[in-house]
Amino acid sequence: MPVFLRIALTGLLAVLVQWIVLGRLRLWGAYPDGILIYIAWLGFAYGRRVGAVSGFALGFLMDVIYGTWGIQMFVKTIVGFMVGFFQNPDQREMPIIRPPQAFLMGLVIALLHNGLLVALLVLQSGARDISLVLSHWIGAAFYTAVVANIAARFVSR
Repeated sequence: MPVFLRIALTGLLAVLVQWIVLGRLRLWGAYPDGILIYIAWLGFAYGRRVGAVSGFALGFLMDVIYGTWGIQMFVKTIVGFMVGFFQNPDQREMPIIRPPQAFLMGLVIALLHNGLLVALLVLQSGARDISLVLSHWIGAAFYTAVVANIAARFVSR
């Protein structure tokens, strides 16, 4: 199967898992972002172009699902592009990310992503609620980092 098709089908599967499973696993208003983990992995494995294009496409699908129209697409494109700067130097092998690395990288990337997302959502809606900062920025970043750690445990076996 061509790499492009495999990436696209896995991305659609990731969107379905996010929509059906992860989006419903809320803890105090926060939910993990599996799409962000996948986009970060693509950027790390294949570079800036693949990270940005996948962030654009999967962010568009997330905008359709959650009704944020352009915000998810913009933020995920930026994150995919930024993570692509740290591309795996050995293109012949897929990168192996250990669970502690996955947690730390997931936390840093999710804090960047969720901070930008919360800032844009506040500008769009004019909300002044502290729960956006506590649950959607910090809480969701830790939740996403935990899910990245669990995913790395399954992949590394």
